[in-house]
Amino acid sequence: MSKQTNLNNHANQLNANKGTSGFNKQYSAAMNNRANQLNPNNKLYKGGK
Repeated sequence: MSKQTNLNNHANQLNANKGTSGFNKQYSAAMNNRANQLNPNNKLYKGGK
């Protein structure tokens, strides 16, 4: 496996790697951040709506 660089970080955040046994690190981090932002019990992201 080759080392990921920041040059393709945005592309990796959008790439779910469907059909494989796992996700890449950038995709997982983006989905975890999205889940935290949508969580109504998370104090860091309160407010907004």
